Amino acid sequence: MNRVVVNLTAGPADEEASTIAYLVATAAQDAGKDVLFFMTKEAVRLGFEGGTDGVQDEGRPSLAALSRQFADNGGTIYLCPVCVRSRHLDETTLISNASILGAAALWEWVGDGATTFTY
Repeated sequence: MNRVVVNLTAGPADEEASTIAYLVATAAQDAGKDVLFFMTKEAVRLGFEGGTDGVQDEGRPSLAALSRQFADNGGTIYLCPVCVRSRHLDETTLISNASILGAAALWEWVGDGATTFTY
């Protein structure tokens, strides 16, 4: 399997979980995997401009730096539509590699299978 899905529910307030998820995602990219974040709940905030600003778990790279690295390496982010709408987030401020797409798009991307990590 060359595809990896990182399912992330933790948002900016949970620095450790969100940082570890990005570290796993970028490590998978370094290993040659195609990686998709599926962000739900508070994690959807990370898919908007400024969402990763100031988030840094002690002793680890900043979430903003990891997010840039993930995007620069071709990573894709799907944001749960229901979660985005319930938080009244401004859809015009999505980061460049994020789209508001739900489970149907996730299943289409997964195709015949993917390794999955959940944080």
